[in-house]
Amino acid sequence: MTGKAAKSWLFAGWDRGGQRAAAMYSLIVTPKMNDVDPQAWLADVLGRIAEHPAHRLDELLPWNWRKQTAASVAAA
Repeated sequence: MTGKAAKSWLFAGWDRGGQRAAAMYSLIVTPKMNDVDPQAWLADVLGRIAEHPAHRLDELLPWNWRKQTAASVAAA
């Protein structure tokens, strides 16, 4: 591996680096597997999670997620 690709995985040789790489990979691949744009999902969820009720966190999972629109925000 050379260039940027090699630098991206530079610390994956250690346990902590591998765990972080796996977590980041999951955050990208899981939405893709559910036909959701990972960038839109993550941006939306990070913006909503602090105010979102803990008992409804399952709504933010990629397979249940629907981007919150201005109309649904006003209704809530």
